[in-house]
Amino acid sequence: MAAAAARGGSPSLSAGEEEPPLGLDSLVEEAAAAAPSAGFRLTAVRREPAVRLQHGVSGLEPLAWSEDHRVSVSTARSIAVLEQLSDVHSGGQEMVIHRTAVPAPSAACLLKVGPKKEVAECKEKFASSVDPTVSQTFMLDRVFNPEGKSLPPMRGFKYSSWSPLGCDANGRCLLAALTMDNRLTIHTNLNRLQWVQLVDLTEIYGERLYEASYKLSKADTPRGDLGDFSEFQRRHSMQTPVRMEWSGICTTQQVKHNNECRDVGSVLLAVLFENGNIAVWQFQLPFLGKESITSCNTIESGINSPSVLSWWEYEHNNRKMSGLIVGSAFGPVKILPVNLKAVKGYFTLRQPVVLWQEMDQLPVHSIKCIPLYHPYQKCSCSLVVAARGAYVFWCLLLISKAGLNVHNSHVTGLHSLPIVSMTADKQNGTVYTCSSDGKVRQLIPIFTDVALKFEHQLIKLSEVFGSVRTHGIAVSPCGAYLAVITTEGMTNGLHPVNKNYQVQFVTLKTFEEAAAQLLESSVQNLFRQVDLTDLVRWKILKDKHIPQFLQEALDKKIESCGSTYFWRFKLFLLRILYQSMQKAPSEVMWRPSHEDAKILISDSPGMGSTEDDQEEGTSKQASKQSLCDTGKGMDIDDAADDSLPQSSDIGGREPMEEKLLEIQAQIEAVEMHLTREHMKRVLGEVYLHTWITENTSIPTRGVCDFLMSDDGYDDRTARVLIGHILKKMNKQTFPEHCSLCKEILPFTDRKQAVCSNGHIWLRCFLTYQSCQSLVYRRCLLHDSIARHPTPEDPEWIKRLLQGPCTFCDSPVF
Repeated sequence: MAAAAARGGSPSLSAGEEEPPLGLDSLVEEAAAAAPSAGFRLTAVRREPAVRLQHGVSGLEPLAWSEDHRVSVSTARSIAVLEQLSDVHSGGQEMVIHRTAVPAPSAACLLKVGPKKEVAECKEKFASSVDPTVSQTFMLDRVFNPEGKSLPPMRGFKYSSWSPLGCDANGRCLLAALTMDNRLTIHTNLNRLQWVQLVDLTEIYGERLYEASYKLSKADTPRGDLGDFSEFQRRHSMQTPVRMEWSGICTTQQVKHNNECRDVGSVLLAVLFENGNIAVWQFQLPFLGKESITSCNTIESGINSPSVLSWWEYEHNNRKMSGLIVGSAFGPVKILPVNLKAVKGYFTLRQPVVLWQEMDQLPVHSIKCIPLYHPYQKCSCSLVVAARGAYVFWCLLLISKAGLNVHNSHVTGLHSLPIVSMTADKQNGTVYTCSSDGKVRQLIPIFTDVALKFEHQLIKLSEVFGSVRTHGIAVSPCGAYLAVITTEGMTNGLHPVNKNYQVQFVTLKTFEEAAAQLLESSVQNLFRQVDLTDLVRWKILKDKHIPQFLQEALDKKIESCGSTYFWRFKLFLLRILYQSMQKAPSEVMWRPSHEDAKILISDSPGMGSTEDDQEEGTSKQASKQSLCDTGKGMDIDDAADDSLPQSSDIGGREPMEEKLLEIQAQIEAVEMHLTREHMKRVLGEVYLHTWITENTSIPTRGVCDFLMSDDGYDDRTARVLIGHILKKMNKQTFPEHCSLCKEILPFTDRKQAVCSNGHIWLRCFLTYQSCQSLVYRRCLLHDSIARHPTPEDPEWIKRLLQGPCTFCDSPVF
């Protein structure tokens, strides 16, 4: 093993050197904090709002941030889920958060260790045993007695874990939740307001063990009877979950009825049990419930007192390798091979690899695996970091011609108290650790010729929030924000009387860094970078203008690349600028207006009116008419938000209205460009998947006429494509008909269809078909609507309907 140096006067050791005892030394911490590297200076800024939790947090690592920008907080009664939105229809500068919750089950979870009658008899026998080592162990073990009786109930959640993006029916993340009484369930949020439990894995695994007589393989010798207390304990420990973690999405091959193979996405969930076994569940995507479970394999790790689990996924020469990193409460850390059958392009280790073997009684609290690129070795590598007490153990893994190279060491002098939470930014490898005294450390890996070293600096949350105690941290997917669970700290040497748990946010990037990352993004999806777009939104709403450097850089990107991503980014900036120009309403919007009531009374039949009343009503009608004229051409849903309050200063009002109208015209131009580009894509799909004179649910002729109706639109690609499609249609038009009056629905507007009798139907923005039903889907930011797929739709139309919003990249619900 090779040596590497850790910053702050704490040298890393090679395998042949003797490691000094890892003692708690606050002097080392102060020395390390005294001289942070000037190149990595970080200024943390508080971001409102602070979200107060209804109950205290529970479990280890109570905070997790998903790839689709949802923060889960494990509490004593539920999992609070905070979804971050970059709302383009709101002028408030605070972060927009949508809050939901996953409630804890009301019934206690009883692990299946045998027939109910036999289990009840055994429990009564153990509780009344004359041997105190049996009776007291049984009565005090909450795994055996989750209901508690005289003891406090085991309610709340122990741990939660988010799946990768693209696992549920909407293409978003699934939530695996582990309760304090050892119930492991998977939840999804299909309608944004309610969480639905898809499957109870504890119940399914218990049934599998019961059918196999609690043997992992047929070759295992039969164990003792359930009446034996050691066997009773063994059956419980082999299905008591400790941690669970999701793998990345992998590809499996499925054979059709005609013997054709098609690639199907799948994801793995590894569950670590108390006895050291690991159950690897394989789920077919999208995960819909019990029917989506493909397989479940159990691995024996051989680790005593396992405490934490993480996936090791490594890509080398276009080959993906996988394994499971397991940490122990006694100190050792090792990687276990995982054999994935029928997984395309996946490989694993031949034998376990020990990363740290010393039984030094420093429990492994958290493990993170970060894929990186080694600039000196010119290859990909994996950085494994583990929190052990007050220190960070790191291990660098890379594959060369000689085999798997392992470099490891410890980083000391970070905290004077044990690390309570650790999180990592997987884009640049930055690691964040925190202790309960409100101190957060940022560790930045720097590669050397042999291995790496860490530059780290101290973030004092007391300078941002005041005196606080920290209980957990999580970094956003793109590294823009750090979420922190805090309670009140000591004041004048006294602890607070009550604890108020809050989730607070601090910025880790500046506006310039966020804008540069958005411009150079390889993802090219605004929804997957909501934390970065929120920083940009905050800056524009504060300054009420788009910085010149960002405008110029974006225009260059549009000219050179022409990708629709940069057009969507431009649309986002213009919408935020439009909101920043709006004046705040002087009155609360929902409060009824007494003046409007007077107008209604005077206008009602049978009521007299004076000249003053008539003049007042006329002036108000004119005011309303001017508002309607200003709001023409905008979305229906935005009409109320985008209407400008009238000002008495006419001279100051006209320039602002002109600027707003100019911005609105730019918004409509960008929306029209994005609409045309998507129409070209839809027509391309129609041309590739239809026969001559074939009628589909897509209004093909209407889309073609709409594209060609504008004389100023001269796109050679579109004209050639339309010409080929019209030849294939052979003079057929296949118009849409109104379901109420059977009249033809002309295609004159991209947003709605209006028949000759005045019936209005909104159009699906993915296929441009009129949605003539009462049930349809809507974009996350309410930009557009889309119809539901039907069983009659061919596969290519179903693929179109699975796409995100063409304006904001948001999923559709």
